[in-house]
Amino acid sequence: MANDASTVFDLVILGGGSGGYAAALRGAQLGLDVALIEKDKVGGTCLHNGCIPTKALLHAGEVADQARESEQFGVKATFEGIDMAAVNKYKDDVISGLYKGLQGLIASRKVTYIEGEGRLSSPTSVDVNGRRVEGRHVLLATGSVPKSLPGLEIDGNRIISSDHALVLDRVPKSAIVLGGGVIGVEFASAWKSFGTEVTIVEGLKHLVPVEDENSSKLLERAFRKRGIKFNLGTFFQKAEYTQDGVKVTLADGKEFEAEVLLVAIGRGPVSQGLGYEEAGVAMDRGYVLVDEYMRTNVPTISAVGDLVPTLQLAHVGFAEGMLVAERLAGLKTVPVDYDGVPRVTYCHPEVASVGITEAKAKEIYGADKVVALKYNLAGNGKSKILKTAGEIKLVQVKDGAVVGVHMVGDRMGEQVGEAQLIYNWEALPAEVAQLVHAHPTQNEALGEAHLALAGKPLHSHD
Repeated sequence: MANDASTVFDLVILGGGSGGYAAALRGAQLGLDVALIEKDKVGGTCLHNGCIPTKALLHAGEVADQARESEQFGVKATFEGIDMAAVNKYKDDVISGLYKGLQGLIASRKVTYIEGEGRLSSPTSVDVNGRRVEGRHVLLATGSVPKSLPGLEIDGNRIISSDHALVLDRVPKSAIVLGGGVIGVEFASAWKSFGTEVTIVEGLKHLVPVEDENSSKLLERAFRKRGIKFNLGTFFQKAEYTQDGVKVTLADGKEFEAEVLLVAIGRGPVSQGLGYEEAGVAMDRGYVLVDEYMRTNVPTISAVGDLVPTLQLAHVGFAEGMLVAERLAGLKTVPVDYDGVPRVTYCHPEVASVGITEAKAKEIYGADKVVALKYNLAGNGKSKILKTAGEIKLVQVKDGAVVGVHMVGDRMGEQVGEAQLIYNWEALPAEVAQLVHAHPTQNEALGEAHLALAGKPLHSHD
């Protein structure tokens, strides 16, 4: 392993998650000599503790729901319960296959991979395993960990984080989920499918509060129908153990009891004790501050992923990491348009969006300059076949481009690719209306919504 003091890499990356490994792969592809340092497993949170395992659990829950509800499709089946050991094996097999593939990619690109806990020792070096790894440039990509609240201690038993929830060997009889954002509603959805009685506690006035309000309301309606309870608009005060579980008290005195409490209030950056401040890196509340090209205030240091205050999404990490690698290789780069990044919450039903909300559009362009249209999935043949409900909402600048696409319904995450192109290419409704969408597909609903917005609705009312 060529990492002695005589070797100076073009790029030293601290952290092998989505942003770090994307920068390593792209940098090596462009001819940079890259060292990638990771204390655990390459792939980071997304592969091992986030995106991939949670979606595997959600799919297992979907299969359970289909077994329960099969008779409505004329199929006789029986649901006998959840074998959590088998579910975890399925989940772990998915992770293992992707992990091996990623390890092979790292090796094939001839990235120098160093396993160990690294620490920034200067603006151009990282110390790991008692050695100093020198680089012309250093990329910080140390990611994030689940957050908690003051006085709320996560014990890994009754009060758990998403990390613990992913490796539970049982299905909880009941659960309180603290936080109604992406992580909270995804676990609530999966657990409900497994048979858990779930209550979500969210201090803000809606579930998935960063989404368009219409999407939040549609999800709340769907969750009520599924029997997922939630309490909105009142903040958490305290949690205490009961004889066989946990009791949560809210600021208004309301109390909830369950077997477990999942703390799902978000993720915070991993930056403490890693030498960032000592090297002069500007920070704010633990986040490393960067410009639109992911450059810190120190010329030889960049940062990407959950460590910086941008969207905490794996695909954002990929884009930021690739941007840094291309910039260092001398290519012309374009900053990430974060509004143009697709966002998906993989609960049942799914919530998918790209662009800005109607409220934000009115703020930017003025209320009289914004047009919003809702297309109900009840008019979509494939959605009828799947027995899913929901809507596609389009937000348009009057006589101009579509600036927001907001979708709720099963499999809507699979439709966000075209929505991303519509937003990022600043498409006019009439231009999208000219495209012929396959019938019967859910994708067709996106075309129908644009037909309606262009003034020529087909399977929808004027």
